Amino acid sequence: MELHVVIEGKKDLGGQLHGQLKDAIRSGRLVAGERLPPTRLLAEQLGISRKTVAEVFARLTRDGLLIGRAGIGTFVGEGMVTRTAPQRTEDLAGAAVVEQWRRMATPLRQMDREGGARYEYIGGVPSGPLFPADDWRRCMLHGLRQFTSSRSLYGTAEGVPALRQAIARHIAFARGVRCDADDVIVTAGAQQALDLVARVLVAPGSTVAIEEPGYPPMRNLLAAQGAHVVGVPVDDEGIVVDAIPAGTRFIYVTPAHQFPLGMPMSPARRAALLRRAQELGAVVIEDDFDSEFRHAGRPTDTLYSLDTQGTVAYVGTFSKTMSPQLRLGYLIAPPSIRSAVATAKHLTDSHTAPAQQWALAKFIDDGLLARHIRRCHAAYALRREKLVARFEGDLAPWFRLVPAAAGFHIAALCRKPLDVALLVALARRVDVGLYPLAPFFHFSEPQPGLMMGYGAIDTLDIDPSLDRVRDILMQIA
Repeated sequence: MELHVVIEGKKDLGGQLHGQLKDAIRSGRLVAGERLPPTRLLAEQLGISRKTVAEVFARLTRDGLLIGRAGIGTFVGEGMVTRTAPQRTEDLAGAAVVEQWRRMATPLRQMDREGGARYEYIGGVPSGPLFPADDWRRCMLHGLRQFTSSRSLYGTAEGVPALRQAIARHIAFARGVRCDADDVIVTAGAQQALDLVARVLVAPGSTVAIEEPGYPPMRNLLAAQGAHVVGVPVDDEGIVVDAIPAGTRFIYVTPAHQFPLGMPMSPARRAALLRRAQELGAVVIEDDFDSEFRHAGRPTDTLYSLDTQGTVAYVGTFSKTMSPQLRLGYLIAPPSIRSAVATAKHLTDSHTAPAQQWALAKFIDDGLLARHIRRCHAAYALRREKLVARFEGDLAPWFRLVPAAAGFHIAALCRKPLDVALLVALARRVDVGLYPLAPFFHFSEPQPGLMMGYGAIDTLDIDPSLDRVRDILMQIA
């Protein structure tokens, strides 16, 4: 790899090289410990004499900017780094837009940054120790072999055909979703799938409806695109369909496991939602983020399966079943927007990393995903039982649980006035990570309570950690 140095003309070649290397070191472009090319190689690259390069190296060594190590090479020393001041935001022509993004609230990002307590109840994070590392490693080796045989060509925006077929089979079996491989668009997680649908449907001033409380990144994503975002309340049966305003362009819902409260949408409410969407000509985005883990009740059909008019876009993810670090999800778009979404995907990132797509296809086809889900389901079910027992036992004077049939988090609402922020702060002092429901409310007064995720906490840690929470409650209540 060549060192970037620009030599102009034929005059003062040594001075030009000295000045550029000195500026590169002091600006931090060449960091301390960086090895420079040998004088002979650098001279050949720049078309100047080796003697000139050697003299420049010697001069910079005397200045303390370079260090020569006999038999090894020449390295950047601990020279003083002086950085120039970057352009100020207020000087930018697009300062207003930059400020809008800078000031945007990111509550889930804050949760990730805080997620470092010994006992963690962070929501939406699957169990790390349960991740099938050995199985995934073998599948990744398969993916790399497929990758090396592809002649390093760009892939299709919609995804590797093998993975699209595997996803179609998986969701047909696990969620009753009827689709073909051609209907599947592979994405970098559910978040990209949501972004793609928003890109092709939202224009500045468009009215869009989301659940309240709901998923903050979706609300912020739509607001950033200039949409008029309306928060529609939820009750025990899900989104209140009658509150969806006229002129709504699309509706975002989490019917299997409402985020963050957890209740499933009733069959009657699902039918009403589809009728309302058809009346409005709106697209319904069904975010089925963690429904593979069903703990109670009978299976329910997805909105996509119930839809007969092509109004539902179905979004799934492997962030909850496997790991959010894989950044793999998918979108089953209705025919009316499918080609537009594929174009948007092509323009935004061309395609999702193919090696991981091949690996996931093999992981699914070999039955490893189904086995992993069964293993996680057993662990999560046990953790859920322990949580429910405690919140219906010694924690019942302070909290009541919202009934949830799926997923791996559960919402606990306060039964009586309680300073939840104080509880969260005191719990962190004793190494318990608790997270309030308040950040998920935007259009209405927050309901005081906690979002209790049980993916990241070990089963044996639940009782001792909740003992600490109970002791804090007894002190502050």
